[in-house]
Amino acid sequence: MVKMGLTTTVVGSSVLAPKIASFSSRGPSPFNSTILKPDVAAPGVNILAAINDGYEFRSGTSMSCPHVAGIAALLRSLHPNWSPAAIKSALVTTASITDEYGLPITAEGAPRKLADPFDYGGGHVSPNKAIDPGLIYDIDAADYFNWVNGSISDLNLPSISIPSLKTIVTVSRTVTNVGPVNSTYIATIQSPPGVKMDVTPSILIFNNTVTKHSFKITFSTIRRVQGDYTFGSLIWSDYKHLVKIPIAVRTVIQDFYADVSL
Repeated sequence: MVKMGLTTTVVGSSVLAPKIASFSSRGPSPFNSTILKPDVAAPGVNILAAINDGYEFRSGTSMSCPHVAGIAALLRSLHPNWSPAAIKSALVTTASITDEYGLPITAEGAPRKLADPFDYGGGHVSPNKAIDPGLIYDIDAADYFNWVNGSISDLNLPSISIPSLKTIVTVSRTVTNVGPVNSTYIATIQSPPGVKMDVTPSILIFNNTVTKHSFKITFSTIRRVQGDYTFGSLIWSDYKHLVKIPIAVRTVIQDFYADVSL
C-alpha cells in the first residue's frame, strides 16, 4: 500500500530546532587540527534567498554565511571599536548548544547523534547574547606575528584543540572585560573524558585599572591510550555572563593519526 499526498511544512512548537544538517562541514580541520573548526553554526536549511530576478529556497553553507555576516555587521555597529577577532569571540562564546526545549542539539547523518564541537564549534549563534558577551578573546596583528613565529596553540582563539596529547600540554589565553567595570569571573571546567584540566588562575577580578587577564590551561592524560577526540569546555561566569569556549583533545601514544586494530 502506498499513500501519496501534498507536501506539507511543519512549523511551531512541535519542531525540534536547531539541528546540524547532514551536509554541514565537520571537524577536525584537514589543514591544521590545532585550530578547532567549525567556529559556529547558523541557519542554513531551506532559507529564502534572492536568486537573479526572483527568490528560491536554498540550503548550504552559502545560506549560513549571510546570517553570520549580518550578525557580525550588527555587532560592529553596536561596538565600532571591536576587532574582527572580538566579534568572532562574542559569537563563539555565547553560542547555544541546546535547542529551545533545553535538549542537546543533534547532528543529522548516519547515524544521527548528539552534536559536538566538530559539528557546531561553539554552538548555534545567539545574536542577542553576543551583544553583551562579558569577556572577549581578542587578537591583534602582533598576536598573529607571534603565532607565525611561535606556537599556534597559544593563538588567542575562543576555542582549544589539542590533536596530540601524550602527557602534559599547557596553553595560554587572554580575556578582555567588555562588561561591567568591576567584575569577578570564576572558571568552571568540563574536562574531556580521559583528560585532566587545570586553570590558573581560576578567578579573574576586573576593575578600572585591570581590564585584561591572562591564564593558563594545563591538560594531562588520565589514562595513557591511543585514543580519539573527546570534548569539553571552559566557562568563565560572573553569574550574569557565561563565557564558554569549546575544547577538543586527542590522547596519543604514537605520532600517527590513523589507528589500526587487529
